[in-house]
This record gives sequence, structure tokens and C-alpha cells, in this order.
Amino acid sequence: MKLAINLLNFGEAATVENLQKWTDFAEANRFDALLISDHLAVTSDVASRYPAPFLDPFVLLAWAAARTTRIELGTTVAILPYRHPLHTARLAANIDVLSRGRFIFGVGVGWAKQEFATLGLDFEHRGSVANEYLEAIKICWASNVAAFTGRFVSFSEVHTGPRPLRKPHPPIWVGGASDAALRRAIRYGTAWHPIRIRIDWLRDVGYPRLKEIALAEGRPVPDLAPRISVQLASESVSEYGRVAGQGTLKQIKGDLDALSAMGATYITLDTYSGDIANLKDLDRHFETLLAVRELLP
Repeated sequence: MKLAINLLNFGEAATVENLQKWTDFAEANRFDALLISDHLAVTSDVASRYPAPFLDPFVLLAWAAARTTRIELGTTVAILPYRHPLHTARLAANIDVLSRGRFIFGVGVGWAKQEFATLGLDFEHRGSVANEYLEAIKICWASNVAAFTGRFVSFSEVHTGPRPLRKPHPPIWVGGASDAALRRAIRYGTAWHPIRIRIDWLRDVGYPRLKEIALAEGRPVPDLAPRISVQLASESVSEYGRVAGQGTLKQIKGDLDALSAMGATYITLDTYSGDIANLKDLDRHFETLLAVRELLP
């Protein structure tokens, strides 16, 4: 089981100096991947959680590709409806080439209604758009000259190079917890990437439902690659409503063991608590990540 870090690419602490510290820390301390979140228009609903400045994930990943040599680099998650699939396919392929095959494509459909409205996008049909865009992106990655005809996008005779180095394509991690999201992960993804989950829900509801839908679809069950909110506490946190990653090191160790028992291939550690004031405290983030890192062999 591999450990990834959610790099905090927003707020006043997202300076070049601090981003260098994040990437150097991840590369030097046996972490396996560095993942970055995505927003395109920081409207008030976004800014209340993720304040500006907000660095573009694809630009930042290209920068990180030049600064690192070992760790995988990816998105958690790129919002599919925000960009034309030809644009997204090319961005992702470029980063995979520049990183020599280290790119992970984490994707989602988005949640910020104001952001969709500002971009002139259809919020209500974002799931259908995301499905079609994923299909188009995979076609672009598989062909030197691509064509696609769909409900939301169509194109023909598009030269797609460079194509990704990873074959048949970079890993696709699909976020979301609805049946539609699980179906998307099964049809288009290599892994399911649920975010901020409870262990009991994942074990008793979410993961069994993923398997059930995969069986009905006649497709393999995708890998499990969750993102957990890591918030260390000096005393035990009540198990009632506790999400994975919150509590003492003993509780977090139990979460990691449970995820390992379910077959998780990657776990992404997110140290952002939602407290904007703590974004600048890099030492606290790094100390927490190292403490969790030591819980695994």
C-alpha cells in the first residue's frame, strides 16, 4: 500500500518557497505520490474553503515534474467539465511525458455551483458531461489522430501527440460516492478515489456497492485509492461519526490497517482541516505526515 500527499496549492502559504518545501519533503521522506486539487474560478463558495491565490494543478505538476525524479504526480481531483477534453487530454499527456511516466489522473465532476455558473457550464448535467469527456480523453490518448462524436463534444482528425508514456494510459482515479460516481469509476477508471470517508461506511456500504455495480456491469472492480483527512489528536476521538484519519496515532493506525485489509493500493493523506489560518504552519503539516508515515513499514 502506497502513501500519497495532498499538496496544499491555495491560500497565502502557496508561495514558490513553500511549494519547493512540499515537493522536497515528499521526495525525501519515502512518500509515493504528490497530488494537487483543482479549481478554475475561485468564486465565493470556493474561496470560503480554498482561498486565493489558487495555483493551477497542471501548471504546478509540470513544475513539480522538473523538481522531482521519483514520486508520482497527479490530481485530486481535476474537475472534468471545466476544460474541453482535447485540452485536458493534452495537458495530462504532456505532464506524463515530462515526468517520464509518473502522472496520475484523478478526476471528479465538481460541487461548486457558483463556479459552474461563472464558467457558463451546466451544473445539473455535469455527471453526463464528465462521462463523455472521459471517453473522449481516453480516445485521444490511444490514437495519433483522434475523432469523437458525442452529445456534448465532437471532433475529428485531431493530431493528439504527445501520447502518454504509461500504457494503455495513466492511472485514472475517479472520485465521488454516488452510484453514478461508482459506475464512472468502473467504466472509465483504474481506481475509485473516495474522499473524506468513514471506515465503517466504506467497509459496509461503499466498497460492497462498488463490487455489486461492477458485477452487474460485467467489469472488473477498480482499485481502492481513498483520500483521508489526517487530523492528529492527543486524546481518542469518539468513533461516532469519526472520519478516517482523525484521532490519535493508534486510531489512525487502525484506519490504515482497515484500508489495507480492504485492499487499498494508495492512500492520500490530506492535512488541511479547513482552518485557513493553519495553512502557513508547514511544520505542523510535515510533522503530521511523518508521524503517519512511520505507522507503515
